[in-house]
Amino acid sequence: MKKYYLGVYEKAIPGNLSWREKLEAAKAAGYDFLEISIDETDAKLARLEWTKEERAELVKTMQEVGVPIRSMCLSGHRKYPLGSGDPATEARGMEIMEKAIQLADDLGVRIIQLAGYDVYYEEGNEETRARFERNLKKATLMAATAGVVMGFETMETEFMNTVEKSMYYVNKVNNPYLGVYPDMGNITNAAVSYGKNVLDDIKTGEGHMFAAHLKETVPGVFREVPFGTGHVDFPAVIKGCWDAGIRRYVTEMWYIGNPEWRKDLDEAVGMMRPILDSME
Repeated sequence: MKKYYLGVYEKAIPGNLSWREKLEAAKAAGYDFLEISIDETDAKLARLEWTKEERAELVKTMQEVGVPIRSMCLSGHRKYPLGSGDPATEARGMEIMEKAIQLADDLGVRIIQLAGYDVYYEEGNEETRARFERNLKKATLMAATAGVVMGFETMETEFMNTVEKSMYYVNKVNNPYLGVYPDMGNITNAAVSYGKNVLDDIKTGEGHMFAAHLKETVPGVFREVPFGTGHVDFPAVIKGCWDAGIRRYVTEMWYIGNPEWRKDLDEAVGMMRPILDSME
């Protein structure tokens, strides 16, 4: 067994490629697995309705290529949050949760990354937080039934932009199937904003973190910052995650039309592999 696994976020690869082509691109760049996206778009949410045959065909493709899908970025709750004050939106959020867990089970996905929002497009308050907590407990029991773990992504908003804030809900739910899947770029921005040490924040999740997103940021900018042009200290944060027991990492980046996107994948692997290989 390898001492760690390095995956790539699906959105780093052009969306018009087939699953076989996406998996082959990940393999060619030297990744161990791919992280599937279930975001708030209708096209991505439609994946939750795949037939048994479609799911089986994707599993077969993974086996043939030799690169599996082993984690899921579930950001569809941005549009349908678990804490929503609208009963229909709340119900849809729980439906998405149940179907995402089932899809993960069918595909062999080990970890679902949850968006750390009580609500996104509406104003949060005590009631939205209470609904979020209540539904989160239900969702965690669903995940426990399927044997799939869920980890909070530390986001760009005040509600859950640090590992420490994520751990508040992990401790409230108190179930081993709920933990943290932190984003190194987002928690670095939060640490700078709060005048704190990002490594201290990582330590607050020790024993409860399943994987880590390796993403570049600059203060106030949370997406599409090329690796090496931001302020994330990857050797330091990876060491912090490693010491906390994390052994699964995903480079989070986006394809935004660059014709040399394959080179971007190669460069990301070339940057992160040596750091991870140096860990003891």
